[in-house]
Amino acid sequence: MTQFRPCIDLHQGAVKQIVGSSLRDDGSAPTTNFTSEQPAAYFAEMYRADALTGGHLIQLGPGNEAAAASALAAYPQGLQLGGGIRPENALRWLDAGASHVIVTSWLFDADGHFQLERLCGLLAEVGRERLVIDLSCRARAGSWLVVSQRWQQSTDLWVDAATLQELSSYCAEFLIHAADVEGKCSGIDAGLVAYLGQHAPLPTTYAGGGRSLEDLEQVNALSGGRVDLTIGSALDIFGGSGVTYRQCIEWNRLAR
Repeated sequence: MTQFRPCIDLHQGAVKQIVGSSLRDDGSAPTTNFTSEQPAAYFAEMYRADALTGGHLIQLGPGNEAAAASALAAYPQGLQLGGGIRPENALRWLDAGASHVIVTSWLFDADGHFQLERLCGLLAEVGRERLVIDLSCRARAGSWLVVSQRWQQSTDLWVDAATLQELSSYCAEFLIHAADVEGKCSGIDAGLVAYLGQHAPLPTTYAGGGRSLEDLEQVNALSGGRVDLTIGSALDIFGGSGVTYRQCIEWNRLAR
């Protein structure tokens, strides 16, 4: 059955909820829904107290390493760490307390071409059971195209049955942000969730557009309970009004 999975998004060292499509490398400020007065470790401790597992801790750009390290120290083995992961730093983050490392951009060259040898190199460093592949994507031509570099770079990799099957032998889980709706609290990409429920051969977490308890119900129905859901900006702990954190905890309790 579908589970609620928590998140901590870091930008310039602070916990923020950002509209994903507004992230840029040109120095312009992204559209920010919420900036917390609490540090990352505060949320990690909350998730630990509620025995939430499989949450993702994402570094959105530079300046987040100290905050990320503090969150991992507060909840060792309770969070997956993503953002700037590559072979030379992956083991350091695992040693710092991450249960898994999450990789996206490292798997593509500057032109967006998928580099299998890079994935193999990372796999050799950390092992399949501690690696999550992030296939964040945008809707294109009736399907979904993977995007990298904070969702600014289109790649040559599609989220389709063949890709999911091939990559499943290299990782323990998939994390998939629907970049078109990420942070907008406008509802999930139902077609993508249904597709993942049918074709993803590994545990998979979907993120993007979740705004209510009904979205957990919808993801559960569309995916046959095979896809988990992250809710960010709509949560009361992140300044939202669509659904409360306690409601999500209760959903998980009843779903077990």
